[in-house]
Amino acid sequence: MTEVVTDGRGDTRARVERAALELFSRDGYEQVTSDEVADAAGISRRTFFRHFPTKADAVWGDFHAHVVRLDELLTAGDGDQHVLASICAAYVQVNDYAEDELPLLRQRMRLILTEPALLAHSQTRYADVDRVVAEHVARRTGAAAGSLVPRLVAATTRAAATTAFQTWLADETVSLAVALHEAFDELAGGFPALEGPPG
Repeated sequence: MTEVVTDGRGDTRARVERAALELFSRDGYEQVTSDEVADAAGISRRTFFRHFPTKADAVWGDFHAHVVRLDELLTAGDGDQHVLASICAAYVQVNDYAEDELPLLRQRMRLILTEPALLAHSQTRYADVDRVVAEHVARRTGAAAGSLVPRLVAATTRAAATTAFQTWLADETVSLAVALHEAFDELAGGFPALEGPPG
């Protein structure tokens, strides 16, 4: 196989991610090998593993940069804003994608939220999200980051964000930002939707 020469590391990573998402979505994550992804992306097996230690990493992309950005937004947020509102604002901003990026995001998130192997892998990834959110809550409240409230807020806000993503994936007419706001509003209000007349 002749390896395709690219302009830079970022170009190669992006091409591998696109190839991986396309193959995994079409044929199933477990059925596709790293070698097949490398071949589809026009690179060698060695180059694939230089960019992605595992094939799961090709699905997640540069998730570390996502976590770093979330941390930056939380740290730089308005100190007068309610804690839950500040977390919601950061989640919305870090997930503000251009229209032409949404199809790839849908592929990525559908795999992450439905493939059993990736669901198991996600626990490690989401632990980083929980950590930065808990640290934010700790800064705002004076509590230890490992204490109950910061950890509880981190876990529940991540669950709200995940549910918003699931809603967005199920209905293409729903805006991701709107779904995130609605999920956080329910959380902040103690689920006001439950207080209506019985169905």
